[in-house]
Amino acid sequence: MKVLEFHRDEKKDRITVACADGEVSVYSHCAYCIHCKSVVVGKRAVPAPQTQATAEMSRGMGGDEVLMNAAMMFNTLVRDGSAIECTDDTNEGFLRRY
Repeated sequence: MKVLEFHRDEKKDRITVACADGEVSVYSHCAYCIHCKSVVVGKRAVPAPQTQATAEMSRGMGGDEVLMNAAMMFNTLVRDGSAIECTDDTNEGFLRRY
């Protein structure tokens, strides 16, 4: 597992990381990538809320509301965080979660 540090662009209000696909937005790529394991906030690694959301959906619970809550929580973690823990050790790049 690798840790991808955030690159913050305050002018564009954008946060990017150096992925195998190049410099990508955390909000539009990592949030929807199967390799995104957790967000580093302070000294802790908080699991990506999307992982739990997909598990709940596979059990037939929720749906749109669960995904929306997971996305909002992910955005909050990214705002407060400093890095993404990524399981892409083979440098495959972005793989769609949903």
